[in-house]
Amino acid sequence: MAGRVGAVSRNEAYSFSKPNRDSITLLTGLGVEGDVHAGETIRHQFRMTYEPDLPNVRQVHLMHEELFGELARKGFEVSAGQLGENITTREVDLLGLPTGALLHLGEGAVLEVTGLRNPCAKINDFRSGLLSEVFTMDSVSGEFTFKCGVMAVVRRGGIVRPGDPIQVETPPPPHRSLERV
Repeated sequence: MAGRVGAVSRNEAYSFSKPNRDSITLLTGLGVEGDVHAGETIRHQFRMTYEPDLPNVRQVHLMHEELFGELARKGFEVSAGQLGENITTREVDLLGLPTGALLHLGEGAVLEVTGLRNPCAKINDFRSGLLSEVFTMDSVSGEFTFKCGVMAVVRRGGIVRPGDPIQVETPPPPHRSLERV
């Protein structure tokens, strides 16, 4: 499975959206250089209040660009970085990846997928009604569907730019489905 980086984003301050950049630098074991969520321990604003010393398994947020088209058909205009992701991908089935999949980006950066992003209610502050489009529950099975991308940790640092290739390396079977982190 191969794809491309559509956009890269980072923000130095806590804010829902992240401005697009010409490039971002991934730092091994930390995340995106200069991004508020970078660090060895949890940097999520809410989770820091009750789990401040846990390892940061949410160093990098990736989202598939194809979601924006799906949302546009439902009347929601969303573009890269606006939902807080650091890397917007093209032609990579992020939500179908197993836990532990490696994403090789650009000339050498490597991310390890840790789980699904758990969308929060702030999404409705950004666009009213949007949360119900990115977080749904199947009325028959009772299972949740999370569409807001995946979280990852940086296994090998490097510079990532829009247009860079993405190669997916899945771990050996048996595969574990992604769970929210």
